[in-house]
Amino acid sequence: MATEATFVVPSERFPLGTVFERLPGVTVELERIIPARDVVIPYFWVRGTAVDDIEGAFTEHPGVRRIEFIDSVEDEHLLRVEWAVDYDDVLTALTETKVALIEAVGTNERWTFEIRGDVRSDIAAFQSRCRELDIPITLTELHALTPIETASEAALTEKQQEALVLAYERGYFESPREVTMEDIGGDLGISEQAVASRLRRGVKRILGSTLTDVTAPSR
Repeated sequence: MATEATFVVPSERFPLGTVFERLPGVTVELERIIPARDVVIPYFWVRGTAVDDIEGAFTEHPGVRRIEFIDSVEDEHLLRVEWAVDYDDVLTALTETKVALIEAVGTNERWTFEIRGDVRSDIAAFQSRCRELDIPITLTELHALTPIETASEAALTEKQQEALVLAYERGYFESPREVTMEDIGGDLGISEQAVASRLRRGVKRILGSTLTDVTAPSR
């Protein structure tokens, strides 16, 4: 099953992190990665500064061949960087394994990467390659691409789903609650007791479906 993962890397361990030495308050976001014959060329945004010479804010780094300014929109700057193919970093692990980069955002504290693999073993292979390259990544989130809600909705009856969605949207599950079962019943045209039954049975079905998937032994 397709799997998405989020992990973090110390800011200084990614070449574009050199901008934080001069502009610690900015945010850097990769826009896309384009595989080329001998280099990966990502476009990225630097946000949160009015510096005119944004290219000059990046100090030299062995992982970078060239940084080129593309355009600016107020305090947001679009740039393109050509990476040195012989420098091993997170992008090396990405291009060598079967994972796709969904998003990458850097701050003065850390870089956060979100990736996707066709199967969970792709994520494991990526982690293994990072360890081989001595890249200190920390996994913070791992989940199947298919949302849990999809399986949950399949387990619910139409009336249970209607009651649960309305209860959620109206704030019944907030603390303190923003509506009562009587309020929800008024909207649905049913009694308070009927609302309680639909919510209870619906929640039970969702938990049953979700926990079964989580605890089922791998094959």
